[in-house]
Amino acid sequence: MKQRSHTSMHGGNQTIDRRLCVAPMMDWTDRHCRLFHRLIAPSAFRFTEMVTAEAILHGDKDRLLAQAALDMDGVAPVALQLGGSDPGQLAAAVAAAAPYGYAEINLNVGCPSGRVQSGRFGACLMAEPALVADCVTAMSGATDLPVTVKCRIGIDDMDPEAGLDRFVAYVADAGVSVIYLHARKAWLSGLSPKENRDIPPLDYDRARRLAAARPDLQVILNGGLDSINGTLAESHDFAGVMLGRAAYRTPMVLAEIAAQLTDMPPPSRIEVARDMAYYANTVTAQGVPLHSITRHMLGLYHGQRGARIWRRHLGEEARSRKDGGTFICEVAAVCEAMNDALAA
Repeated sequence: MKQRSHTSMHGGNQTIDRRLCVAPMMDWTDRHCRLFHRLIAPSAFRFTEMVTAEAILHGDKDRLLAQAALDMDGVAPVALQLGGSDPGQLAAAVAAAAPYGYAEINLNVGCPSGRVQSGRFGACLMAEPALVADCVTAMSGATDLPVTVKCRIGIDDMDPEAGLDRFVAYVADAGVSVIYLHARKAWLSGLSPKENRDIPPLDYDRARRLAAARPDLQVILNGGLDSINGTLAESHDFAGVMLGRAAYRTPMVLAEIAAQLTDMPPPSRIEVARDMAYYANTVTAQGVPLHSITRHMLGLYHGQRGARIWRRHLGEEARSRKDGGTFICEVAAVCEAMNDALAA
């Protein structure tokens, strides 16, 4: 697989490039998805799905924490996002994750699901900034990696001005210097997690005021960013931008934004497909189902001729195909031929 150069680094005192980030997304940003996004936008800083501290301490660590082998080369940073509210458990989970090569440890203070609330973590922790500060202090004591926080601008009836300022002051005093800010409130009762991603209004101005008031912090804007021009326009007021659903459903948007930010040309779709074919051959030989890989690739040809063919074949046939790499390349070749014919 061809390796593409980029500016992101991790470890020790090296700098992480957070100008473009891919959000942590449950059931989506697993190791196969993260590698796919790396091939599309090599400079993008990527996140795991949220993993609870308790799961790490009592579960299969390799299953939960192992990265794709190609992400262990020391130049493609990934953040591990943890969920929890017990400082001791979180610190132990951070220590347990040390061998797995992550560049940053992030604490989830933004997820509004009922299951997460019942465990007393996620967005409900915005009401307990002192506890969050204790958590990040304990986590920092267990690693030399950056410990960061991802949060909302508020929850329920919390004043998004005073409440957010107070929350940020606590975590900053505890040593956090990077805040990933989903620029809308989370309503902990009355709205589902899906509704919490759409119904509470976005407030980029509130996020902008926080970034201006706290120049000592890196504030990364998250929430509702789905277009190239819109994302680039917002990026000027923040240390970085973070895309979620758009990165997953229309992944080449990541490539175009990364190209604008780094002056590196984006890869072609066929390059990405061929690299993923190589990867698929490698990991299916180790017992990974092909569908576990191709399910993340369905948006590669979004907006192109052949997009339906690509989605249908990868979505419906991957479970039965044994020749993963060949299969991916064959379908990509059909899509490329359709687009070449259109351009001719």
